[in-house]
Amino acid sequence: MDAVTPTLADAQLADRDDPLAAFGELFLAPEDDGLVAYLDGNSLGRPPRATADRLAQIVRGEWGSRLIRSWTEGGPGDRWWDAPTRVGDLLGAGVLGAAAGQVVVADSTTVCLYKALRAAVAMRPGRDEIVTDRHNFPTDRYVVEGIADELGLTIRWIESDPDGGVSADEVAEVLSERTAVVTLSHVAYRSAHIADLPGLTRLAHDAGALTVWDLCHSAGAIPVDLDATEADFAVGCTYKFLCAGPGAPAFVYVREVHHAELAQPIRGWVGADEPFEMGPTHVPATGIRRMLSGTPPVLAMVGVEEGARIVADAGIDAIRAKGVALTELVCALADAWLLPLGFRVASPRDPAVRGAHVTLARADARALAARLIAAGVIIDFRAPDGIRVGVSPLTTTHEEVWRAMDVIRELAGDGAST
Repeated sequence: MDAVTPTLADAQLADRDDPLAAFGELFLAPEDDGLVAYLDGNSLGRPPRATADRLAQIVRGEWGSRLIRSWTEGGPGDRWWDAPTRVGDLLGAGVLGAAAGQVVVADSTTVCLYKALRAAVAMRPGRDEIVTDRHNFPTDRYVVEGIADELGLTIRWIESDPDGGVSADEVAEVLSERTAVVTLSHVAYRSAHIADLPGLTRLAHDAGALTVWDLCHSAGAIPVDLDATEADFAVGCTYKFLCAGPGAPAFVYVREVHHAELAQPIRGWVGADEPFEMGPTHVPATGIRRMLSGTPPVLAMVGVEEGARIVADAGIDAIRAKGVALTELVCALADAWLLPLGFRVASPRDPAVRGAHVTLARADARALAARLIAAGVIIDFRAPDGIRVGVSPLTTTHEEVWRAMDVIRELAGDGAST
């Protein structure tokens, strides 16, 4: 029997029954009459109202009135100085499945990844290979290449399926006694394939290697349980599903068992044991604070904190359930409307191994993406031929997805199809 194509009424009914519907009111609505749908929350989430309020308060009250005293005034829940670990613990508990004292917020994803990779390689002396995926996100590949050049290491590239992701067999094939680190993305940025984080971590450990996971497309969208899976290191951005704002700082996780030997390469005063003593040599802080380098970005940290609170309140399981429902709607409409127009679904069909976006591929995707954005359907293009339809479960509605797919059908139908 042929599948029944979801109707607009079906989408509206799903929104009425949505247990997360009220969370949409926690975000600022765009002042854009021409916006049909915002389906790029997997690149930049919408701003929480609480972030705008908190920024105004911190600028006028803390910075404006208390000035430099705000660094150290108040308790651990208030003072600026403790923000990297305070917000890190909030992320750990509500988003990452990590006990307190293992996550800090600092720097960009690229810098955090560099720190984590260099620290992990240093923990495996005598091993001279890094394993990663040829289709990993560019910054991951570039950082790996740079570290390999710096330290004289060899990169073992996995040639994964770009419409899928890395498999256990592919990882096992390149592991050896020479492997120092395996670094992969939990959710593939192009296809949304969810890697088997627990299984691949075990494979790496069985070979004596450490893991560094990129959680940019999973943090805040799908369950992550770093402690239970015994992941060694993880990094991730906060401006996607955590809605922390453009350029918001990233986080880095280091499993507690590694803290005693943890040595990261960017030694700054904030990561020192006694920062205000201004000692002649760098003595690293104990625990996760040693992953810090320079002065924390206090204003930017506000967005991370407020976004993490909303995700924790909503619950990652409920967020994941809605993400599955929304991406299933994308796939169902793509099958009915877009495959006959020459598209393919360049993401896993099994929702259990698909994150919170679906890539729709066609040869003219670059030009079509520009037309869609001009028509008020905000998606993004990923070379060579992919249009990513990203759903952000806290803010995206089923009706929004349905109407966006209808616009894609209309514009794709009057353009080149191959």
